[in-house]
Amino acid sequence: MKFCSQCGKDVALTIPEGDDRERHVCLHCSTIHYQNPRIITGTLPILEDRVLLCKRAIEPRHGFWTLPAGFMENGETTEQGAVRETWEEARAKIKVDALYTLFNLPQINQVYFFYRGTLTDINFGPGPESLEVELFYEHEIPWQELAFPVITETLQHYFADRKENNFPFRTKDLIRPLNKPLIS
Repeated sequence: MKFCSQCGKDVALTIPEGDDRERHVCLHCSTIHYQNPRIITGTLPILEDRVLLCKRAIEPRHGFWTLPAGFMENGETTEQGAVRETWEEARAKIKVDALYTLFNLPQINQVYFFYRGTLTDINFGPGPESLEVELFYEHEIPWQELAFPVITETLQHYFADRKENNFPFRTKDLIRPLNKPLIS
């Protein structure tokens, strides 16, 4: 960050009085510009014994499979964002059952929320950020073509939990050294 979004003047990276970490602070109006983690929210859409996945039409990981998810918008809850992202990426309507997985990725300043839910109809298709949208049985999941570790872990939990018909909320910190990618 180079310029203040309040007054347009220069900012400097410094520790504001009473704080304990560096922040971008305007040298003119003293506005402190906080940078906080990004929240990604999505769903694990289920129809009977199948899971809905989207093939990414955008980077990162163009052409790889993912659950419908994306950045939360201002003014919405994580659940509302998950439902919106499911519609935007898969043109799918879903009834949300419960929050299922939460992943903290502090090295890239992201937090992921996935809600388990049931597709309310079979009318779905690729949105602008998806090349394809498809329902998969467990044995059909393209495990080597999944976009991110959070997708792999969420699906692994689901298929294991489904055997017991018990879907506990799960949370995990996915911490990797900065020089090692999170992409599996």
